[in-house]
Amino acid sequence: MKLKDKVAIVTGAGSGIGKSIALLYAKEGAKVVVSDINTIKANETVKEIIDSNREAVAIFANVSDDEQVQRLVDQTVKIFGTFDILVNNAGIMDNFAPAAEIEDEQWERIISINTSGVMRATRKALSVFLKKEDGVIVNIASNGGLQGARAGAAYTASKHAVIGFTKNTGYMYAKRGIRCNAIAPGSVETNIGSRMHDVSEFGMHQVRPGMVTNPYVGRPEDVAKVALFLASDDSVSINGAVIVADAGWSSY
Repeated sequence: MKLKDKVAIVTGAGSGIGKSIALLYAKEGAKVVVSDINTIKANETVKEIIDSNREAVAIFANVSDDEQVQRLVDQTVKIFGTFDILVNNAGIMDNFAPAAEIEDEQWERIISINTSGVMRATRKALSVFLKKEDGVIVNIASNGGLQGARAGAAYTASKHAVIGFTKNTGYMYAKRGIRCNAIAPGSVETNIGSRMHDVSEFGMHQVRPGMVTNPYVGRPEDVAKVALFLASDDSVSINGAVIVADAGWSSY
């Protein structure tokens, strides 16, 4: 097993990519902290893991709230003594609004969850990882963090920032036994779009022609396999990198 005796925190693990990562990590021997704002979904993930004779706990946390992020890490350390892997997966989509249509509330919410949430969890995780000079961080970015028209301006900016943050973090702590990498999926079959409201007609019109060039709509399990690789010793020489998992979409 690639993650035997490791402890992993996975945010947004109640559904979609996060859930698939949590299940696969558990299968590979990790003790998994399933974190989500939806306690029902988080507990469902935990039940699946426990039913497979693996170990997991659910801890509620909204990554836009620094106190909750602090509590997430503190409770993990209290339960397991330490942890080894952080997967920053929690995120939300925007409504495809371009710059002229963005409202402050929408912008601040997306940045707070998608970007600042990654920073908060990483900052707290480093307080643990630096003491033992060992740890792995996997950030779920997006093809939209590499391209300009996979979503609206807010989501695009948030994921570009995650990629920059990943590269900086990976380099800064490389000599302290810590690796930080990102995955940039393309379209994936998840429920992230279910929270979209008042979709911008103009924004959708602008991005739609590029959407038809997408060769493949992935599954959460596809991304989970990449996340397993990045969390394991198989990727020991990979740091500050962005693994594009979009079946070639960005190559067009």
